[in-house]
Amino acid sequence: MNWLDVTAQVEPLEGIALDAALVGEMQRRSPALAAGIDFYTPSFKAYATSEITACGRNAWPAVSITGPDCKLQCDHCKGKILHNMIPARSPADLWHVANRQIERGARGMLLTGGSNHLNEVEYDPYYSTIRRIKDAFPQFRIALHTALVDRDTAQCMEESGIDAAMMDVIGAQETITQVYHLKRNVDDFERTLENLVATRLKVVPHIVLGLHYGRLLGERQALEMIRRHKPSAVVLVVAMPFYAPSHRPFGVPDSLEVGHFFLDARAALPDVPLLLGCARPAGQAKAEIDAYAVMAGLNGIAHPADGMGELAARLGRNARIASACCSMAADGELLAAPSPLMYPKGHKGEGWGEGGGAWKYAPSPQPSPTRGEGAIVKGACFELPSPQPFPAGGEGVFRGRGE
Repeated sequence: MNWLDVTAQVEPLEGIALDAALVGEMQRRSPALAAGIDFYTPSFKAYATSEITACGRNAWPAVSITGPDCKLQCDHCKGKILHNMIPARSPADLWHVANRQIERGARGMLLTGGSNHLNEVEYDPYYSTIRRIKDAFPQFRIALHTALVDRDTAQCMEESGIDAAMMDVIGAQETITQVYHLKRNVDDFERTLENLVATRLKVVPHIVLGLHYGRLLGERQALEMIRRHKPSAVVLVVAMPFYAPSHRPFGVPDSLEVGHFFLDARAALPDVPLLLGCARPAGQAKAEIDAYAVMAGLNGIAHPADGMGELAARLGRNARIASACCSMAADGELLAAPSPLMYPKGHKGEGWGEGGGAWKYAPSPQPSPTRGEGAIVKGACFELPSPQPFPAGGEGVFRGRGE
């Protein structure tokens, strides 16, 4: 069936505008699609759809070592992204924050902070505390936003025991100068990537699409830089216009152009996990962007738009849920996820949950056999034996019935 017709059958996607030529090209390339897709629900912000309930509420908080403060004040953010994060302004604060979050059920955290005028986050006083956290809680995952680093700093990050290193890769000098107000150059960003991949760290560079006031400018150069260094995974995000100041407004990046970039990125990095991160515009633009991501063969989506579970299932892509930062895809692991997605109307079946709390689902509108596995499908939960995730290595049965 034509994929546009498939999309039209997904009720939450009614009215979105997808380009027929691009969708057709994605469908022609579909034999190369990964069989599965992971949906990530980090607890940076409240999130739920008709398909995915609020799960892992405290599983993956975001922590800033500078609180809301950032000296760089880039035009796309102005430090506002930091405002809702948990502050940890000293190593002692970080230790207490980590312990408190673990007591509340956290399985990992995003660790970041505001940059100085050189686009560096000053982590030096924190490395020994990060090491202490990792030694005390080895299963607790830490994804760290590195900003720009030299080789010695990259080695300090490796020695601290972090699980993933994240950095934005910018491929246009105009963007570095005008949006970031930064006296650095494109080579500094590639050198940072080179320094990080020279360690044993899992390195997950990000590309912000539309970073130059809403239009794509250096993103393909950034993609080429990343391709040269073979990271553990790559995260694509889309600039959000609502953080920008009124005197330097951002446009909403064009969904069609974003979709074309997804397809190009998938072709350029066929063997690297390619993920759509949390940041992107809301509303119809988000639905269009997410639909293109599913059809282009991205390996995962953070906070997917409503309808993505059903769309993935209809396209034959098995889906899983993880209450984690998508940068942890490099771990090959899903963290705890209660069963939020069930069977479609009029059908019922059984499935099972596996170690770490990751659930698997029925792949089609037909009843699933006991211990069946596959993609998320739309519907409602009828019965669950326990609201808790299964322990590592454990398993159990849930039952679903369409309503």
